Amino acid sequence: MRIAGIIAEYNPFHHGHAYHIQKTREMGATHIVCVISGNYVQRGEPALFSKEARVKAALAGGADLVLELPLPWAMAPAQTFARGGVFLLNALSCVDLLSFGSECGDLPLLTACAKALSSDGFSLLLKEKLAAGLPFAKARAMAMEEACPSLAAPLSAPNDTLALEYLAALSILSSPIQPVCVRRKGAGHDGVETAEGFASASFVRARIENGDLDGAAAFLPLESFSILKEELEAGRAPAGLCNLERAVLAFLRVKKLEELGRLPDLSEGLENRLYDAVRKAQSLEELYDLVKTKRYSHARIRRICLAGFLGLTADLTREPPPYLRVLGANGRGYEVLKRAGKSARLPIVGRYGQISSLDKRAQIVFNLESRAADLFGLAAPRVQPCGGEETYQLIKR
Repeated sequence: MRIAGIIAEYNPFHHGHAYHIQKTREMGATHIVCVISGNYVQRGEPALFSKEARVKAALAGGADLVLELPLPWAMAPAQTFARGGVFLLNALSCVDLLSFGSECGDLPLLTACAKALSSDGFSLLLKEKLAAGLPFAKARAMAMEEACPSLAAPLSAPNDTLALEYLAALSILSSPIQPVCVRRKGAGHDGVETAEGFASASFVRARIENGDLDGAAAFLPLESFSILKEELEAGRAPAGLCNLERAVLAFLRVKKLEELGRLPDLSEGLENRLYDAVRKAQSLEELYDLVKTKRYSHARIRRICLAGFLGLTADLTREPPPYLRVLGANGRGYEVLKRAGKSARLPIVGRYGQISSLDKRAQIVFNLESRAADLFGLAAPRVQPCGGEETYQLIKR
């Protein structure tokens, strides 16, 4: 048994994701564990399709075991997202490989770059660039260009940048998990074009949201498309932030300044800008524009605003995820669970009834997940009932 872990969103599961799993198996993995975001994704939006639909698509596409990356880590900056996912895989204590996509496909280069990013000399250069008011990503890329130009390329490519965070997380944990990278094939991460029969998730989402199902189908595995089509026909998808807009604005309007100050990923008094902006904005886009500075990207502002609506606070991710939640499995997945049952360093839960036996922090995290799932039901074209997390049934294949 050689177990590989993959951290993903599968929003939605497309040919590129199936290719990644296939290549990971070709590298010797007999079992694939995927840690995926739940109902909300890193860009600060509801996932287009529910976690149930995306778990089904992942299992159909080659995953053996699907675990959930809890909400505070799923809807977070790349560093927090990566550390949460790597921590969960490491906590299984039976994962051999961490497989991730990469634009460069050059693991030695990525490893050298990750090491350079943690050096004292680089940290000083980065502080200088940030002090000049540059956004973090740009400041980091410029600092590396100055410190070691031969290592700068990965900082300008989104999958490579995330790969660096995975490598950093493995190093911080002193994890025995070995990293392997699969060179990204075809279209770029957020590309608006297609290549070699592959399209980015952004491209596919745009086709679905515009009602062009034929255009989306060309880039989705057949079973994945069938699952998503069923969700569309039932009115459960596509979920969208547009359906939550007034609710988000209303929730933020009644927040006190000190409450906004406890939101994740804030600095430099941004809560003051948010407090003022939310009293003027008549739409979420206007709110983002009013809050945005050259240091803060739209994605970061979206995450902060949605975090406020969902009840997330900065303190939640100061400690790692508190449990391993199983969302779906096939026969090989149950083999992984059997092995993990003897070695895992976190409780493994698959039913709502098991949550009550966990500690207070774990229950707080799960209750936030449940609350967020109930609100996710309002993001669907047809409003969905509450209680989905409490009644969630493990998806078997």
